[in-house]
Amino acid sequence: MTDLEIRCEHKPSPAKLEVLGVDDWPIWKKEPSTFPWEYSQTETCYVVRGRFTVTPEGGEPESFSRGDLISFPAGLSCTWEIHEAVEKHYRFD
Repeated sequence: MTDLEIRCEHKPSPAKLEVLGVDDWPIWKKEPSTFPWEYSQTETCYVVRGRFTVTPEGGEPESFSRGDLISFPAGLSCTWEIHEAVEKHYRFD
C-alpha cells in the first residue's frame, strides 16, 4: 500500500517559503462548502487565509488554517469541509 499520509508544517519560516517560491504559485480560493476530492498528483499548498477540515476516505479528519504548509499525496480520496473562506497558494508535483 502506498503512503497516503497528509503532511503539514505549521508556520514554516519565511526563508523556507521563499526557497520554495510559494509567492509565485497560483492561488486557489473557495467559499465555505463541503465537497469530495481526489488527488491525481501530489499537491503542496500554503494556506494564506481560511480554515478547513480534510477527511481522508476511511481516515481521521485533519484541520488546517492560515500559515499551514500542507502536502496531499497523489491517490488520496477525501472530503473537504471549508469552515471559513480559503485562499491558498498551490503547486502540483
